[in-house]
Amino acid sequence: MFEQHQWSRWAAPSLIAGIIWLAPATAVSSNGSLLLSFPLWIVGAVLLASGVSQLLWPGDLRITQMGALAGFVGAIISLPYVFLLGFPGGLALTVSAIFGAWGAGRMALSLEPHHEGVPIPRPNAMLAAKVAVDELILGFEQFHSTGFALDGTIERVIDEVDRARAFFAREGFLEKPDAYHVTPPDLVDPEITCEEIVGYSVEVLRFESGYAPAEGEPGRTRWLGYDACRDGWAYVLRHEGGPRPWLIATNGFRMGYARVDISLFERFFSEAQGLGLNVLIPVLPLHGPRRLGWHSGSRFLGVDVIDLLHAETQAIWDMRRLLSWVRDQTSKPVGAFGLSLGGYTTALFASVAEGLSCAVPGIPVADLPRILERHAAPHQMRYAQMLGFDLDRVGEVLRVISPLALTPRVPLEGRMIFGANADRFVPADQVRDLWRHWEEPEIVWYEGTHVSFMNEPRVWSGVDRTLRENGLVV
Repeated sequence: MFEQHQWSRWAAPSLIAGIIWLAPATAVSSNGSLLLSFPLWIVGAVLLASGVSQLLWPGDLRITQMGALAGFVGAIISLPYVFLLGFPGGLALTVSAIFGAWGAGRMALSLEPHHEGVPIPRPNAMLAAKVAVDELILGFEQFHSTGFALDGTIERVIDEVDRARAFFAREGFLEKPDAYHVTPPDLVDPEITCEEIVGYSVEVLRFESGYAPAEGEPGRTRWLGYDACRDGWAYVLRHEGGPRPWLIATNGFRMGYARVDISLFERFFSEAQGLGLNVLIPVLPLHGPRRLGWHSGSRFLGVDVIDLLHAETQAIWDMRRLLSWVRDQTSKPVGAFGLSLGGYTTALFASVAEGLSCAVPGIPVADLPRILERHAAPHQMRYAQMLGFDLDRVGEVLRVISPLALTPRVPLEGRMIFGANADRFVPADQVRDLWRHWEEPEIVWYEGTHVSFMNEPRVWSGVDRTLRENGLVV
């Protein structure tokens, strides 16, 4: 660890920010403006509570996440208070809120354990700010998580996990997890529409997925009832002229919307970047146009692990079909790239699909049960385990979709991984474990966090080098 956790000085920014916000809240309330004082009370109270909790009870991930969220929200809503409190008063609110959010990031940085085989982060103001952004996003995620204490979900999940394990044992999938993945039919003549998206002419592919869990597999009926997942989707950026190499770039959790994904992956298509690849972006099940409800990614990662199993299995099924369609377009090399959950999917894809020239999982999840344990609300996880929810049993079932249980089919020289040594979404030991399982290919560690990868030159230098060395870029 960086330091002794309790009584850490890094609790001070949130404490100070909370006091600064509560002082004008009291004054505004005393003047009879209760409605105007309400945001001040809320932000100030959360900042102060976060600071006290950081000081006395560090360790719960939600403490720093809520502190960062309150700080960033406070920085935004403080702006109109310039007109009520004057410029100095409004500025004090803005600066203190940002200071509180930064302090939550610095505290979170101090709490993350060091992992053997991972470069130790060097704490500084910039790295703490990057960590605060991770914490902010994770704070928002707290409002999207669903409880299961009283609705019967966890009892159903425990039963399904036990039955799935028995089913997989009978079929031999626990010993040979690659046998779980059935070869799908080639994709021929998908529906293609052309749309102008963020300045690019984009081909939007839609096709009947055809995936279905096996007869007798737990959760099959429920999964087949998810109408939005019956069709596969992908976005294609394609150059005119002769055939070119292709890159299959897989979106991360909560992504799947065309504007977002194309903006992220267009660098591989751009001639200005010196790459000029054709790019295919598959949409993961339960994401983007395949989502259930209004929020992309819901039900993919969570306690309902059999849904997770089927979502990831269908992702690989669909991507193998899309790969067959790409093969019909060109004999040039085809590579795979993915981020976060897309990094996990890319690593699994590279262990199931044949003929990929290279695979680059970025900031990848490697072990889903450990991720579920890290990001679950502690009280809910304790309750689930009291009822019989066993993460080891979950891990056995999820072996069939684990890149740590399968052997990569991409040549060693075509494998490359990158990870962040201060990542709050995907702890660095997950990246390290995939790297070790992949026989220690080139790995790029950067001094940053989960969402700072876009601004890390070392990452893109390594990615582009891997693409060039494996024939994707001339």
